[in-house]
Amino acid sequence: MFCTQCGTHLADDAQYCTNCGRPTGAAPEPYLTIPPRRLQRIRDRKKIAGVCAGFADYFGMDVTLMRLIWVGLLIMPPYIGLIAYIVSWVVLPKV
Repeated sequence: MFCTQCGTHLADDAQYCTNCGRPTGAAPEPYLTIPPRRLQRIRDRKKIAGVCAGFADYFGMDVTLMRLIWVGLLIMPPYIGLIAYIVSWVVLPKV
């Protein structure tokens, strides 16, 4: 492979030119290959509102484990889990 700017001979797997430092275009940009994850409520896997399914999908974990985490947050004395669940129910978009 040759650099399109300076004509230097490069290895086939080179991502940048060794002479001028320009990108060769051999490797795709990393932000283009990974789709962005969005936090959203998943209505088709819901028990109540789909909040636990949405959080489980966002963090890449099992829905049952996420539901157990929410139950643990619900029984803690400041009841932060209940408040967070209600806020998530209202704020998160539906899918």
